Amino acid sequence: MSKLFRIDCGFQNYDWGKVGSSSAVAQFAAKSNPETKIDESKPYAELWMGTHPSVPSKVVDDNKLSGQVLRDVVSSDANLYLHPSVVEKFGSDKELPFLFKVLSIEKVLSIQAHPDKALAKQLHASDPKNYPDDNHKPEMAIAVTDFEGFCGFKPLDQIAATLKAVPELYEIVGSEIATEFINNIKPNVEVGSEDDKLNRKLLQKVFGALMNTDDKTIEEKATKLVEKAETQPATFDQLAPNLANLILRLNKQFPKDIGLFCGCLLLNHVWLNAGEAMFLQAKDPHAYISGDIIECMAASDNVVRAGFTPKFKDVKNLVDMLTYSYESVEKQKMPLLPFERSRGDAVKSVLYDPPIAEFAVLQTIFDKKAGQKQEFDGFNGPSVVIATNGNGTIRIQGGEAKKVERGFVYFVAPETAVELESSSTDEPFTTYRAFVEA
Repeated sequence: MSKLFRIDCGFQNYDWGKVGSSSAVAQFAAKSNPETKIDESKPYAELWMGTHPSVPSKVVDDNKLSGQVLRDVVSSDANLYLHPSVVEKFGSDKELPFLFKVLSIEKVLSIQAHPDKALAKQLHASDPKNYPDDNHKPEMAIAVTDFEGFCGFKPLDQIAATLKAVPELYEIVGSEIATEFINNIKPNVEVGSEDDKLNRKLLQKVFGALMNTDDKTIEEKATKLVEKAETQPATFDQLAPNLANLILRLNKQFPKDIGLFCGCLLLNHVWLNAGEAMFLQAKDPHAYISGDIIECMAASDNVVRAGFTPKFKDVKNLVDMLTYSYESVEKQKMPLLPFERSRGDAVKSVLYDPPIAEFAVLQTIFDKKAGQKQEFDGFNGPSVVIATNGNGTIRIQGGEAKKVERGFVYFVAPETAVELESSSTDEPFTTYRAFVEA
């Protein structure tokens, strides 16, 4: 049976995606499948690479497997395509433990969080329409282009300063809760300490008061907030760089939305340069604002939304479930680690290794030169690799070379040593590889 084969991956046309050929998702989808014709009037938001049944990937270049859905191929021989240790650890012989994606973001996504495993099972059982999976969804975002987003609550002293400086937020939260928060928070305490637990309860009160405010009040206060951002930008920019501009930009996308408060004023505003990454724990609020990213997550499609969305908002579960972590932006970013099971000519071969078992991602970049090679030992689990730039080949070591172009996606079976070789001379040959090992 084949241990290395190319897959064609489906895409999603969500409203927030980049439009037509400006979208990396559209470019990759059309390059991978010549039958995919880009509609220049439609947004192309997400490319899904994996076995999730909502958007199935299909085998395209294998004589025996071509046309088959990857999920069916994997389930036909789980020991071969998943590895016994992965099946045992994650309890499924039908799917990858991770879902790999490319996102192209033109407009802000909904402010959201994802349930942990215990809550996911409860939500799926009680409301399968809005919560289609019983699994948790921690996720990692790696910037392919420069990226902008929200990630976790701001440090508490910054939120206190915002409550003092922005009367619209203070009035929504209410004098009693705002004053209690300002007077009783204790910044710079040990995580897990009694002071930390009190801090989180105080932050939950502020967030809960905001999220349970009626729509009419939100619209009235948002109108005043936007007017002040236009006429008194320094009021906001003293709290965070370019905060006034951020409020005005996102108000154009979602006028008078609660996200102007729970996103712009309470969450960390994050910029990632290409190659930088952040990890988002289950139960942490976040949103993506602009850019192209590689995203990897546990195999789930569960979302609990807060703002910047016309979709279902589950306020009670959201307020109850969040961790209320309040670390700085820099602590949200991930380190780039060396990868000892890779060797060769690549100018960069680094590992993004989040603190969960379901996935890690390996980035490999070659210089603008043909004939460079990088070898990779076999993994004790399956992997999926996509080229985001340049072109080259991939082969099982000692086997036939398969062409890799920008947007091509390959599945690599467990215990399969492979070799990448660059062909590009005009741009760096760049790949991202998601994998799991138990």
